[in-house]
Amino acid sequence: MKKKTIISKNPTFIQSINIAKEWCKEWDDDLLSDEVFADRIKELLKTKSGIRGFFAYALSDSNCTLLDKLPSSIIFTLRERGQDIVEITIKNLFMSSAQILNHQKDKKFDYAERSNNISDRCINLLKELDTKLVTKKINEMLSEIDNMGNSFDNEIKYSAEQKNYIKEKVNEIAQ
Repeated sequence: MKKKTIISKNPTFIQSINIAKEWCKEWDDDLLSDEVFADRIKELLKTKSGIRGFFAYALSDSNCTLLDKLPSSIIFTLRERGQDIVEITIKNLFMSSAQILNHQKDKKFDYAERSNNISDRCINLLKELDTKLVTKKINEMLSEIDNMGNSFDNEIKYSAEQKNYIKEKVNEIAQ
């Protein structure tokens, strides 16, 4: 197998999703060792689009088991990126937790289950990241939760029920 590298030094969000998808599949098929996968991820995580694309895929695709297994070399790589990884993971925890309630109200239980899976993956990852960074960023984001919402532009704010549920999910990190 030839060495695979990222074609562009600055992949787009969509390119990053596709790269993450390909690499996760190779890793799940035991074609990549944890260490080689960690080295590849390190390259992808050098840009904001790379981080966003990687997490968009790794958190949401049930076929990618990377964030369920969390090999130590991957944890090391994610810890190296520090603040950026902590922030995107917490944002995904907040959004997915709020979406669980939305999907349940809409009786879309399969979507609720997917959002719950994302929330659980975020919680498990946050338990493995730098505790001080996680605590600091969670406290910052919880203090701003009234200004956050269910839409990209935060136009639709989280309901009181969603905020309480997000706080419940955050408490699971300490367990």
